[in-house]
Amino acid sequence: MKNDIASSREGIVTAPHHLATRAGREILARGGNALEAAIATGAVLTVVYPHMNSIGGDAFFMVGDANGECSGIDGAGAAGQACTIEAYRARGHAAIPKRGPLAANTVAGMVAVWGEAYRQSREEWGGKFSWEALLEPALVLARDGFEVTAGPGAAIDAYRDALSQSQTFMTNFAPDGGVLAAGSLFRQSALAQTMSELARDGADSFYRGALGKRIGDGLQREGSLLNADDLARFHCRRVAPLSMPYRGGQLVNMPPPTVGMTALTILGILARFDLTGMDHMSAAFIHLHAEAAKLAHAVRDQYLGDPDFVDIPLKRLLSAEFIDKLASRITTQRAAPMTDGPTPGDTVWFGLMDAQRRSVSVIQSVCWEYGSGVMAGDTGIVWHNRGHGFSFDEKHPNVLKPGKRPSHTLNAPLYLENGKTRVVYGTMGGEAQPQITAATFTRMHDLGLPLDVALDAPRWVMGRAWGDQSPTTLKLERRFSQQVFDELREMGHEVEWFEPYSDFMGHAGLIHIDDEGVMTASSDPRSDGAALGV
Repeated sequence: MKNDIASSREGIVTAPHHLATRAGREILARGGNALEAAIATGAVLTVVYPHMNSIGGDAFFMVGDANGECSGIDGAGAAGQACTIEAYRARGHAAIPKRGPLAANTVAGMVAVWGEAYRQSREEWGGKFSWEALLEPALVLARDGFEVTAGPGAAIDAYRDALSQSQTFMTNFAPDGGVLAAGSLFRQSALAQTMSELARDGADSFYRGALGKRIGDGLQREGSLLNADDLARFHCRRVAPLSMPYRGGQLVNMPPPTVGMTALTILGILARFDLTGMDHMSAAFIHLHAEAAKLAHAVRDQYLGDPDFVDIPLKRLLSAEFIDKLASRITTQRAAPMTDGPTPGDTVWFGLMDAQRRSVSVIQSVCWEYGSGVMAGDTGIVWHNRGHGFSFDEKHPNVLKPGKRPSHTLNAPLYLENGKTRVVYGTMGGEAQPQITAATFTRMHDLGLPLDVALDAPRWVMGRAWGDQSPTTLKLERRFSQQVFDELREMGHEVEWFEPYSDFMGHAGLIHIDDEGVMTASSDPRSDGAALGV
């Protein structure tokens, strides 16, 4: 468990696996731009962190150019045409299963996002690398193998019953009933073949080529309601970001169906309080963050869905007047009643900046550990389960409809000052992502902690652990003092301890650039990651 820090003027990368960081750094070192490096980094992560993300998942890029202009690439996959409430009820389900083939009900948008990022790199940023070259590091690692870390095997051990519905999946990730042992060589020949096809035929082949047909047919054989026609209908989107003022700068994040609005709301509420001089290890600091999160979650639960299907009054919800009203409801000495808080998810966040100060904040996900636990036939692709969160309540903003995108726990933030990217930041952590990013960002930005200290410091999350049916609690890593625990309980929080460095608290990362153009980055000691400069 380490917490490194890197600096450079020529480009920098932070990612939750060191092999992915090295792949991105290599592209930057050879003159590539931040988008090219992001594709290489993201592709490697799908190979070396299969429990966290896969090309059978979704992705979002927030891109900042050299002039501070920001745009998003939205890879939220839509529900298949056969994915109706009636279809699930006819199969005896009162809700969408969390795992298994019926949880694999939305298209995977990640590869489309890479394709759009590649197009933008070539046409707008003068990108020099071929598509094949950017996928090559991932292909080699899938084909030749890599030394696996503890996470993939631990996830199988923890959720074996839920993940064992697909024999294809278990054969790939738990051969002979075992698990992937940390330190062993892990090869993925089927995925390598798929990566080879993808590199040769381009991103569009995943949706409208022979590869897409093979993926769709494989999902059908596994029992999914998705098919090749659903893949062929899908296109990712370039989207305008949401933004909000924050202490002289500008926060930027993804629009719905992501929780970008929630992340902005939490920090917007915190901006109404003077955090300067606060002890970041104190009950008072944690309390403010937890209360802001409760209010932001309530807004999310009332409004968040696919804006193609539901009206989300974003202008009002992100207005200064609305945020003022939310902040006024916080009592600094007493906790508000607890609501159903976040549950975790398995995801990767990484960030990059190149020599021209162009930046990319990226998040990729299969939703939960190994997603649906279903593989797309013989392709080696693990399919996500993002659509398990759809509701059967017709009045709910996230009600299931064919062609609809589910609400997303993912978000990809940036922070700008004077019209230029100042901070690239983010985390994995399921629905807790906005809480985790608020903690790391305020510790760095408002309190001035060094990046590695801000990432190493113990965290808290208001939420349930995966599969936990107990009441929502405020969970603290056991590196806070007993006095802080007791003070929070006296304020009315229901508090419990978690392990000192918990994956539940996210795998976060930070990049900061100063006025002299020096980029500094750090990675999370809870991950297997690294930060490297060119």
